[in-house]
Amino acid sequence: MTKFLTAVSALAMAAALNGLPSSAFAADLSAKPIYKAPVVEAWNPWMIRLRALGVVTRDSGYVDQVAGSGLKTTDTLVPELDISYFFTKNIAAELILGVTKHSVSGTGTLANVDVGKAWLLPPTLTLQYHFTEFGAFKPYVGAGVNYTFFFSQKAAGGTVIESHLKDSFAPAVQVGFDYMFDKHWGWNVDVKKLWLRPEWNGTLAGGTPVTGKVNLDPWLVATGITYKF
Repeated sequence: MTKFLTAVSALAMAAALNGLPSSAFAADLSAKPIYKAPVVEAWNPWMIRLRALGVVTRDSGYVDQVAGSGLKTTDTLVPELDISYFFTKNIAAELILGVTKHSVSGTGTLANVDVGKAWLLPPTLTLQYHFTEFGAFKPYVGAGVNYTFFFSQKAAGGTVIESHLKDSFAPAVQVGFDYMFDKHWGWNVDVKKLWLRPEWNGTLAGGTPVTGKVNLDPWLVATGITYKF
């Protein structure tokens, strides 16, 4: 009987000793925090803006054959679409698309003479630097080139029976900012300056050909909605 009790006691002691490491290991595991890798959101380089665009032109120009002559162009307000692609978080390219309609009339010795009307398609491509250290406020500067197509041109009739503006390149600079309400939506304000000076030729009543230049040099002032993909 004594041998039997001794054997049972030995078995119980061995079981207790064997259980200690496993329970201690389990306790050690439960005490250590488990870290998960942070979720990294995919970065999309595309941004679009829908804006109201004001085109404010410079009232300057001339007709070569008429001394003391000048030309002026009407201002306009149109909708405009902007597409931007970010090569990095700071460097982006922007393309603006829109069409505008303008009337040209004479000044100086050509005062009160209607020259004609024309539609303009002025795509402008700029390379921009975006500042990212101001939180939701994201200003930028840019420079690039514009190429303006003139179409649906029509002379006023009367004094001028033919009117044609020549398609032209122009340098462009810009400054603006986006204020982001969240990671997708924001509000944009943008100002561009173009040095656009297309050549002009026309025909006066009686068949006399004339030439000249219209110094549009417009300010493009825009504001509207930003969407970042």
